[in-house]
Amino acid sequence: MLSKKTKYGIKAMTFLARQADNTPVQIAEIAKSENISLKFLESILLLLRNSGFLGAKKGKGGGYYLIKDPKEINMAHVYRILEGPIALLPCASHNFYEKCDDCKEELNCAVRKLMIEVRDNTLKILESNTLADIAF
Repeated sequence: MLSKKTKYGIKAMTFLARQADNTPVQIAEIAKSENISLKFLESILLLLRNSGFLGAKKGKGGGYYLIKDPKEINMAHVYRILEGPIALLPCASHNFYEKCDDCKEELNCAVRKLMIEVRDNTLKILESNTLADIAF
């Protein structure tokens, strides 16, 4: 299942993508609009800021804003930052590969074959969508 962190991170980013002229938005406004805990949202937005997706402006008129155009923000990259590996098993992962302890023959493992197919299709969907595609 998708974690709440990832769900809320995507919801917050789509909210920011919809802002006219990329205007900074205060965390409280995003939290209220998207029905997200303020404390939890703070940690998510900080992670997205540290990952290069968001900028922050302090003071009056401050808040969070997108650094890049929504058309340039690939959802596979966002997913990996928020959720981690796309593959459901470590042995099926491109970036986080680990051999399973209980697997005798990885190349003939039916579970691994299925999970590679799931990974490939999920990756295809995520890579073919940008923040602009899902926000508008």
